[in-house]
Amino acid sequence: MPRRCGCGHPVPDAGGRAAPQTADVPADPAITQPTDDAPLGADLLPEPVARTLPHVPGVGADGRPRPDAPLVAVTGVTGYVGGRLVPELLAAGYRVRAIARRPERLRGRPWYDAVEVAQADAADPAEIRAALDGVDIAYYLIHSLGTGRRFEQRDRSTALTFGRAAREAGVGRIVYLGGLSPDVEDLSPHLASRKEVGEILLASGVPTTVLRAAVILGSGSASFEMMRYLTERLPAMTVPRWVENRIQPIAVRDVLRYLVGSAAMPPEVSREFDIGGPEVLTYREMMQGYAKAAGLPRRLIVPVPVLTPKLSSLWVGLVTPVPSGLARPLVESLVHEVVCEEHDIAEHVPDPPEGLIGFDRAMRLALARIREADVTTRWSSAGVPGVPSEPLPSDPDWAGGSLYVDERRITVDASPASLWRVLEAVGGERGWYSWSLAWRIRGLADRVVGGPGLRRGRRDPDRLVVDDAVDFWRVEEVDPGRLLRLRAEMRVPGLAWLELRVEPDGEQPEAAGGGPGRAAPVDPDRWATPPTTFAQRAVFHPHGLLGQLYWWSVYPFHGIVFGGMQRNIARAAQTAERARRDRARG
Repeated sequence: MPRRCGCGHPVPDAGGRAAPQTADVPADPAITQPTDDAPLGADLLPEPVARTLPHVPGVGADGRPRPDAPLVAVTGVTGYVGGRLVPELLAAGYRVRAIARRPERLRGRPWYDAVEVAQADAADPAEIRAALDGVDIAYYLIHSLGTGRRFEQRDRSTALTFGRAAREAGVGRIVYLGGLSPDVEDLSPHLASRKEVGEILLASGVPTTVLRAAVILGSGSASFEMMRYLTERLPAMTVPRWVENRIQPIAVRDVLRYLVGSAAMPPEVSREFDIGGPEVLTYREMMQGYAKAAGLPRRLIVPVPVLTPKLSSLWVGLVTPVPSGLARPLVESLVHEVVCEEHDIAEHVPDPPEGLIGFDRAMRLALARIREADVTTRWSSAGVPGVPSEPLPSDPDWAGGSLYVDERRITVDASPASLWRVLEAVGGERGWYSWSLAWRIRGLADRVVGGPGLRRGRRDPDRLVVDDAVDFWRVEEVDPGRLLRLRAEMRVPGLAWLELRVEPDGEQPEAAGGGPGRAAPVDPDRWATPPTTFAQRAVFHPHGLLGQLYWWSVYPFHGIVFGGMQRNIARAAQTAERARRDRARG
């Protein structure tokens, strides 16, 4: 039977570790500083865009930004573009301050130790004002795409707050990545909001660069993933008439080049710039171009007049990993033709010597990244709006209501190393090691109600870091060799977590010598020595009566789903262990 913990009762912490908190960092907005052994720009990016950019500070003799280099603040660092921009700025020689509401989400990023990290909500005037103190250039990469109703109001309010805070903090320039849109009155809500945000920032009193881009082509972008999966999964399709609209897409590498180069614009420049690649294509041509790059037969695409943006987004939500809530604003924006009217950006940020990246090359680069599992950020990096973000309530003094816990333990004839490798690779293409039909049905049901379902997959097939998306879960904590904690982002009437824990020789982490509440490192000899205890725990915090009913309605299936998952993971670890022993003997 599951253990039911009432209000105020102790709840054992997974792995003997405290749930991830921000209490171990100072309350000041700049909560971390670059470390002495931080990675160099050359380590992060073998070919940075700044390589051919004029007017960038350049790194010092030690390969790191100089102490007197301009300080750049980046918002939206957990998102697709922001996560890629940070290492490019470091390689260009800028000092970087990454601003995030939950800084612990950044811990797995390879550049984390090379930047300052500020904890702030861009919508909170006091927090964002403090986080922008001393900043020379501020990148505004925030938008409420896919957050549901009233997203325009949130975008408007946050932009007003940010612009005012930047002016009061004496920021020298704001750089904003917006959306390319035609000069018409009936813009889609998404494009209208992006346009309004640009206008608000331009009116803030701070010199502002607004870069207006259409579809961004790159491994992991929402627009690319939508096009990719539609093309791969549908050899023949009926599509809305907007597939014949003209679009000027741009490769993500060129977007990053324009973003980095915009930091050095002179103070008298404050305006919008259209940015796009060298080709103008229809969406039909883009899908056919992707099919060619991927080695697929030419697709049969038949436009019909009856598919509305709403119906199209629901279909996209079922066929692709992009949830319908995110697909709808993207689809609505495709109703408009989006073609650059000028290329004035080249006066301040010159095109690379080899020219801008064309569509075919952008497709080849994106596919190469996917095949090599080298996708650094994805559209899912930013999370799903409206899903739980609270850490696991494992504090013994937690008084947030009832928790339901399903806990299982099994001894595995495998080393901790073999078991951990299986656990860290769970989800995505490898699945969940139990009743696959039940997982598929649950994923489909989640997508029908607007959740991410199972099609987000994984960023990396073998390695996980904090904040990675894994199907409809989000990695909340990783203690390598010890603990993997996943937080559910599926639509459920409550908060849910799944913990997978490795205990060498069946030893509880507190008993391993690490002191109360913290696990000791696994001894190298025991890391390769069976047996190992595999502890698995599902935790659910119900919301109201519906949450209670949900738990008890799915509880009868736990033995099949969670029990089967534990047994099959144990078997996979034992198989891997036998293979390791055979290699050692051979």
